[in-house]
Amino acid sequence: MAPARLSAVIAGGGIGGLAVAIALARRGIEVRVCERRSEFPEEGAGIQIGPNGSRILQDLGVAEFLADKVATPDALVVHDGASGRELAQLPLGAWIAKRHGAPYWTAHRRDLHVALRTHAENDPRITLARASEIVSYASEPDGIAAIGANGEVLNASFLVAADGLWSTLRGSISGSSAKPHPLGKIAFRSVTGAGNLPSELVRNAVHIWLSPGAHAVHYPVNGGRDIALVVIVDNASAAEGWDAPAAADAVKGKIKSFAPPLRSLVESAQQWRQWSLYRMPPLPRWTSGRAVLLGDAAHPMLPFLAQGAVMALEDAVTLAAEVAASNGNLESALHDYERQRRQRVTKVAEASERNGRIYHMRGPAALARNTVMKVRSPERVIAGFDWLYGWEPRSC
Repeated sequence: MAPARLSAVIAGGGIGGLAVAIALARRGIEVRVCERRSEFPEEGAGIQIGPNGSRILQDLGVAEFLADKVATPDALVVHDGASGRELAQLPLGAWIAKRHGAPYWTAHRRDLHVALRTHAENDPRITLARASEIVSYASEPDGIAAIGANGEVLNASFLVAADGLWSTLRGSISGSSAKPHPLGKIAFRSVTGAGNLPSELVRNAVHIWLSPGAHAVHYPVNGGRDIALVVIVDNASAAEGWDAPAAADAVKGKIKSFAPPLRSLVESAQQWRQWSLYRMPPLPRWTSGRAVLLGDAAHPMLPFLAQGAVMALEDAVTLAAEVAASNGNLESALHDYERQRRQRVTKVAEASERNGRIYHMRGPAALARNTVMKVRSPERVIAGFDWLYGWEPRSC
């Protein structure tokens, strides 16, 4: 158990910030979460949570708040986008839960965030502060001073910057001026009723539709009562943020080349949001003294492997374990956290980018991809991700 005097300020009240707050509090550490917005964020659409993520949520005691919100899809079905032909049906459900000892869930991002926040609100060691943005920090002899945009100074043992892709604290902690730069793709997201799923499609499944320069994903959320949709296409323009409105007709125009079942599902969704995709080169460091980066602030992930939020969960429990084992040597603990996580997230980020290239292949490369998917054993394909889904933290 960590010494009772340890305390933390966390900049950012998203999934990563709340998860690390819960993980630290379970180790006996007093935590203050500072969210710059006046309300904690609940935007977003669907989120996929592999066994490496659901295992963490179970260990942290968050799963009970998600019981009637998540879906547990039986399969991942891959389609040729233009023809709708099924290329592969990969096992999830009971198969992957047995293999990894934890389920594969799909959910609305809002529901995951509410579950984390509800758990945090019930923990007396966690204080949640709204309209409180941490913009800088200063080292002190026995800790750190986190400085708010309004001039407020919060003293703590250490500072966790979980303030996302557009992190305010990234530069000062990493020593780098690197900024996210656009990938040249845009994502549209929406939610529609499960009754709108065309009858010819497998119901309790994640569906991926592949096309040159574009792909679409949809899966059950809200306990199977709704369907989350994401459409990602090539797009030269870029804008910051990830919750801008999008016209339904604009989205329909992007999927004209796709098969009728997908077009029908997309047309059933009336309210769409959009965000541009960004990548960022690896940072030279994630720590500076007693300040540390976590989640997208440290290593933004592209969405082609559905692991961005899960990597933040992994970060959270790893950081908490290292701090708890530090015997007060926090700077060493933060460096050990970075050392453990850097190789892992680099491998995941590279796999995600590779998936993106595979999804959007054209011409002969796409034909070769489709042929390989048709002949490979579905179980063998999913087993190839044991390195990803089989990750387990030290005890939470």
